[in-house]
Amino acid sequence: MRGGRTGHPGGMVSIKDVAERAGVSVATVSNSLNRPDRVSVTTRARVLSVIDELGYVRSESARQLRAGHSRILALLVLDMGNPFFVDVARGVEAAARDEGLGVMLCNSGQDPEAEALYLSLFAEQRVRGVLVTPSDVSGANLDSLRRQGIPSVLVDRKVDSGQACSVAVDDVAGGALAVRHLLERGHRSIGFVTGPGSLTQCLDRRTGARTALHEHGLDDDALGVLEVPALDVASGRDAGARLLGLPTRPSAVFCANDLLALGLLQALFAAGVRVPEDIALVGYDDIEFAAAAAVPLTSVRQPAFRIGRKAAELVLAESDPGAEHTHQQVIYEPELVVRRSSLPEAR
Repeated sequence: MRGGRTGHPGGMVSIKDVAERAGVSVATVSNSLNRPDRVSVTTRARVLSVIDELGYVRSESARQLRAGHSRILALLVLDMGNPFFVDVARGVEAAARDEGLGVMLCNSGQDPEAEALYLSLFAEQRVRGVLVTPSDVSGANLDSLRRQGIPSVLVDRKVDSGQACSVAVDDVAGGALAVRHLLERGHRSIGFVTGPGSLTQCLDRRTGARTALHEHGLDDDALGVLEVPALDVASGRDAGARLLGLPTRPSAVFCANDLLALGLLQALFAAGVRVPEDIALVGYDDIEFAAAAAVPLTSVRQPAFRIGRKAAELVLAESDPGAEHTHQQVIYEPELVVRRSSLPEAR
């Protein structure tokens, strides 16, 4: 410790030590740190000099007790192994950093029970706000947060009730973009590899895919659905094995995210099936690895960074006690990025 003895076990410097050394009251030290407009420039400079001299670090737990919440935003996502959510987290972090806040990042693994445990932890820590991509479709896990007055924003999920803010992409439009692209290239037998039916994103992308089929005079049977337990590369490989075992393979496949598409691509390559010559392939999210794949992947792009930043801005606005707040449902439009994996004409 710099500046000599403080009289505290372990040499911990208190706010009282700073006040005594600077010759001011404890309240003046607190105002110097938290409400500088109430302190003269000369007094604040003296207090900050003593803080530097003694190495004082303010107690966040004490500040949290007074304020009723911490300086932390909590972000709970489905899968941190998915680069899409990494980019969402970067957007949240950027907005939090602008306000001098930190971010607590957790992964539910698409498990409603894990989600409930993390949300309980966030409430115990009195976080400033919670950003969550829900695993529990009922929304019951979020009810306790609302009862405790902790604002929350749904990320990558639309809310129709107006009970909370949400930021998402129009996944119905995104699914339609992907399948419309394949239909326009002549494909009439299309597979759809998707995650658990409990995930709204997957359901919306399936709805969009079927919308595109109907536009071209085809019925739902033209879309062969393969459901897998998770939205990851391993599940994509498993889907590839199932697809290769079909008596009649589709000429094109749309995957509910890029990780599934990359896993499927691995399985097809291992079996000697050419992409796109034998099977055209489209993913969703447009993660960085999509363009860098062995066959660059056509994908539906989501503005992940913007989604994260906007969600954080909304939860910060709601947590401001001095401002009126109206829940907003922000929906971004997706964009189709065409690459080699879907380019040749259909057979």
